[in-house]
Amino acid sequence: MTPSPDLQALRRHPVRQVPLFRPLHWLARGWADLMHCPLPGLLHGLLMAGFGALLVLLVRDRFWLLAGAFSGFLLMAPLVATGLYAVSRALERGERAGLGTALAAWKPRDSRLVVFGLLLALAGTGWVLTSAALITRWAPEPVQNPADFLRVVVMAGEAGLFEIWLVLGSALAAPIFASTVVALPLLLDRQIGVHPAVLVSVRAALLNPGPMALWATLILTITLLGMATLLLGLVVAVPWLAHASWHAYRDLVEAEGSS
Repeated sequence: MTPSPDLQALRRHPVRQVPLFRPLHWLARGWADLMHCPLPGLLHGLLMAGFGALLVLLVRDRFWLLAGAFSGFLLMAPLVATGLYAVSRALERGERAGLGTALAAWKPRDSRLVVFGLLLALAGTGWVLTSAALITRWAPEPVQNPADFLRVVVMAGEAGLFEIWLVLGSALAAPIFASTVVALPLLLDRQIGVHPAVLVSVRAALLNPGPMALWATLILTITLLGMATLLLGLVVAVPWLAHASWHAYRDLVEAEGSS
């Protein structure tokens, strides 16, 4: 009996187990890539920081929407960073890398990234709407700014609204993280369909629960620090994490022809 295409893909792209603190090595490698070829990364970071600032301007007086919008914005970050995976791949191969390398990653005839982007956009939109509906329906008072969110949602422990908001957000973020942690670099690097790439990514996450939990924590911490500096820190945080994500993929997925 012929194995299914998904099973064949898993066999062609086996995953590895890595040590618990391996994500620290990914950060070190990512930082080295950013320092070696800073222009594409910093431009990506400026783009993300600028988009984040635009979100703040558009919904600054509707924090119930801003909280969800920023979460959706972060869901899309791995896709935006696709060009930086190409830069890291070029540096790994000893090739010349630059802004052209990043732009060339977006091949007009390669629909796989477009499909993946649409799926992430749907997930992000779903969370924005869910977050907004939850807070506007159950918050005892209007939430219009960060102070209101802290007072009405976070500090109102008896209502449990903040806990429900966190649980729902985590329930969405966990499977998306598992589905994307190596899928996007894999799509860039190899000829593989979107669904098999997601299965390989989920398998890598399930095989490495400890390192993946640490990696998710590091990503969240660095991103929050970037946002806490009036979004200016995102200029560096976004490319740093993008380059590090390439090295996560290279560690977690066996090279082609190695098995």
